[in-house]
Amino acid sequence: MRFPSSIFVSVSLFTAETTAALYLSSTYRSAGDQIWQGLTLLFTLLASVLVQLTLTFIHRDLNRDRPLVLFLHLLQLGPIVRCLEAFCIYGSVGVVEEPYVSITKKKQIPRGGPAEEVERHVGQAEGKLFTHRAAFARTSVIQAFLGSAPQLTLQLYICVLQRGMSVGRGTLMVISLLSIVYGALRCNILAIKIKYEEYEVDISPMAYFSVFMWRGFEIATRVVVLVLFSSVLKLWVLPVVSLNFLAFFFYPWVLFWLSHSPFPENIEKTLSRLGTTVVLCLLTFLYAGINMFCWSAVQLKLSDPDLINKSHNWYRMAVFYTLRFLENALLLSLWYLYKTDFYTYVCAPLLLLQLLVAYAIGIFFMLVFYRFCHPCRRLFSSSMTQGLWDCSMLLCLSCKARSPENRLVESPEKGLKSPEASRETSDHSGYGTPNDTTFDLLDDSTYDVPNELAPGVGAETYGAIGYTVAIATHQGSQKP
Repeated sequence: MRFPSSIFVSVSLFTAETTAALYLSSTYRSAGDQIWQGLTLLFTLLASVLVQLTLTFIHRDLNRDRPLVLFLHLLQLGPIVRCLEAFCIYGSVGVVEEPYVSITKKKQIPRGGPAEEVERHVGQAEGKLFTHRAAFARTSVIQAFLGSAPQLTLQLYICVLQRGMSVGRGTLMVISLLSIVYGALRCNILAIKIKYEEYEVDISPMAYFSVFMWRGFEIATRVVVLVLFSSVLKLWVLPVVSLNFLAFFFYPWVLFWLSHSPFPENIEKTLSRLGTTVVLCLLTFLYAGINMFCWSAVQLKLSDPDLINKSHNWYRMAVFYTLRFLENALLLSLWYLYKTDFYTYVCAPLLLLQLLVAYAIGIFFMLVFYRFCHPCRRLFSSSMTQGLWDCSMLLCLSCKARSPENRLVESPEKGLKSPEASRETSDHSGYGTPNDTTFDLLDDSTYDVPNELAPGVGAETYGAIGYTVAIATHQGSQKP
């Protein structure tokens, strides 16, 4: 049985950040900065309350007679109590005889051959530890993006306004950044284990390192960009943040509405329809908070029974990072145009370039992770390189389809024709654009296209993009 190190790290970051925030709020009170004191306490207590509710919900303490544990949760000491309980369970393994064990079946990651199924005996203590690990993995994500991320942004903004950094503020900022990166790392691991729950997943140290560097550069750059923009355009930062947050909040609901699926009712049997709606709103709220600062590895899909999209959508990831890079560049450009005298002693062009390069380095580590370090990369339906190439080809084809030369022209005999088909009828100088094209960005399976239908174009050209081509006619395709 593995040592519950992830639980210890989660509780340590939670305790350290809460203590540093309380100390910093006391210094704000002594200095008379009541606004900064209130905001610092708000972000700390909001995340702490949500963590207590999550632990209570996952462990189902409301249906059990545990008044002492519920009282400790009211005192915001729930994570510490759960950590002590997990260590007591770990220490009792082998000492107390378990009344029963369960058998689980997991597949091994295939290494060239078929996947082998392996049976494991899971004791009662190990099952309880698994519940504790799952609970703290989720609370780490909540603590990171609903508490630490706003806290880090606030403290960095105060540093810019006051043109200085105290020891307490710097300590809180470092702990908050570590908490955010750790929460994003747990989000990646959680997404892997949810998508590949049938397999025995073993994450290597290089995978941890690449994800840590990827998330560290991505989140730090995003926070600095938002703070710099808000320091010169205070009235415009609220629309930018609100637009980002509302777009990601309503995106899962729009997809759910378009799917015409029934309302999810399998979250918890004891919840009413109103309770289920509240839980789903909180879930989408967390999803929007994550995407405000970085790419959410867990993609919501409310029409799915598990509420998680288990497919690798490289197109969505490529669009997200492209738009986020352009957004960061735009915000930095506006900061550069409207910067105040405070930035006179700062080399603004160099700082702008450094931030964009830092974000690019984060994307580089992301590519390294998915290409070389992902524990389940052998199970991908399509490779990341091929998926990104498909995305670029799709954008090129979309631009080509919108060009004026590809518009439909009317024929008096046979209705609408494409200009390519008209040219083919008149002088037999080329091939018509396929009328039916179906793109599948998640499947790179090739299709057999006879070479005699399209001389000079191999079948792999069509199959590499992942679409089906239907050619209406191939008579007279060569020039006489």
